[in-house]
Amino acid sequence: MKKRIVAFLIALALVLGLTSSVLAQTYSFRLPKEVVNVYISEQGIMRVDYALTFSNNAGAIPIDIVDVGMPNNGYVSSSISANVDGKGGLNISSDYQGKGCCGVAVELGGAAIQPGRGGTLNVRINTIRDMLHPDSSDENYASFEFSPTWFDSEFVSGPTDLTVIFHLPPGVQPEEPRWHQAPGGFPSEPQTGFDEQGRITYTWRSTSANGYTQYLFGASFPKKYVPASAITQPSIWETLGINPEDLLGFAFMCCFGLIFFGSPVLGVVQSNRRKMQYLPPKISIEGHGIKRGLTAVEAAIVMGQPLDKVMTMILFGVVKKGAVQVEKKEPLTLSFATPMVEGLREYEKAFVDAFREKESAKRRRLLQAVTVDLVKSVTEKMKGFSRKETVDYYTSINEKAWSQVAAAGTPEIQSQMFEEAMEWTMLDKDYDDRARRTFTGPIFVPTWWHRYDPVYRHSHAMPMSFPTGGSSGGGRATLPGAQFAASVVGGVQSFAGGVIGNISDFTNGVTNVTNPPPPPPKSGGSYRSGGGGCACACACAGCACACAGGGR
Repeated sequence: MKKRIVAFLIALALVLGLTSSVLAQTYSFRLPKEVVNVYISEQGIMRVDYALTFSNNAGAIPIDIVDVGMPNNGYVSSSISANVDGKGGLNISSDYQGKGCCGVAVELGGAAIQPGRGGTLNVRINTIRDMLHPDSSDENYASFEFSPTWFDSEFVSGPTDLTVIFHLPPGVQPEEPRWHQAPGGFPSEPQTGFDEQGRITYTWRSTSANGYTQYLFGASFPKKYVPASAITQPSIWETLGINPEDLLGFAFMCCFGLIFFGSPVLGVVQSNRRKMQYLPPKISIEGHGIKRGLTAVEAAIVMGQPLDKVMTMILFGVVKKGAVQVEKKEPLTLSFATPMVEGLREYEKAFVDAFREKESAKRRRLLQAVTVDLVKSVTEKMKGFSRKETVDYYTSINEKAWSQVAAAGTPEIQSQMFEEAMEWTMLDKDYDDRARRTFTGPIFVPTWWHRYDPVYRHSHAMPMSFPTGGSSGGGRATLPGAQFAASVVGGVQSFAGGVIGNISDFTNGVTNVTNPPPPPPKSGGSYRSGGGGCACACACAGCACACAGGGR
């Protein structure tokens, strides 16, 4: 009898253990790689292509259903298709079990990923509407934000190599769009480029992401590239980030009222101020020591000099080297040395090439591109160095140059000293006044001055030519110091008025690329733990609530 009881208990334990083992089986997988392509069409409609590479853990159940969260209810179910490693025909079901507001369940059927195996699920959502919103920092821009679908941490583990690629609408120019602040763990700036259709792309990638965290990416672009009807105008409640059903009282409303009415005013002031701040924030992150060896033009960038002065400094440089000659000042017209002189810096070559373009608007865009590349180059050179110490260093060079010119004993020596240090003296923000105080008598014009000043060239019957070595062989004449200083300052004014147009607009075009505005402010939305649910609140006029979460 005792033996029967023992045998029964052993059998019961085995059955219960087996049952528990079966009941314990659930989804358990890794997501080693995920690539998401997000397209904005010329109609303002979003398309999303997912490539989700799963690795199913041994002992888990087959991955037979995958929940894919949607940003909003603007998606069209019939536009969704999916396949596993190219095997299509998968069913798209409304049986979404994620914690978000919206989504679909992709039923893998016969393509289910078995335990111990892997596979790539490709999902395409061709139509998602209502993703574009007005950019709260610029009324001429549209803004969108997007989060790739994510999974419950109960099911997914391990790192994910996550790549998110934005494809901006056709026609957007390289200097126009702006990226928003990247999520933690991703580079602060995306990799920019072009896709096969020539559209601008922003690419963010992190090899140490994971499949259970929400990552939010965003971008803005001029709204002229999409129909006005594609840009969703938020209601007052959406703008304030308030759910009418959850109002907490009059005091709460007053608080948000102050934010709502105060933020735009502050935003306009800050926007106008930052238009001229073309240096990216990272150049202001203090390193250690002085960055020596910069050219005067590069030093002007570090010092944040006005871009019309920077352009004039480059012009003087290429004229001095004999690469170009000014034929007319208004409008500024150049002729070019043939063949091109050697020894030009990259920004000088690009500057000369920009002036080969006769159409003024195109030339202006090319000059903006020259400036963007110059700012990026200087930013790279400044890595690890202190901007403050570097600015102080080049300010001292400027002061030393002026002191040497002022201390020269004769007009000849003074003129020679000035010609050698002209670029450095232009770093002085009060150049005009400083020059008038220093040059109280006549000044011998630089040997290359006839290539810059056509009036001077014609009055002295000097040939229109490009001498070898970049200097003139003719005799030297004098000009009153005040007249000479006025001519240099006039070069800056000519650039501002006749070449680059409104200096604020020109600089803003550079700033939008080198120091784009941060993403529009968002309310402190809460995120549910334990899954990829959509629980964010979009309170600003410049973002789209793009929460996409999957449960399985």
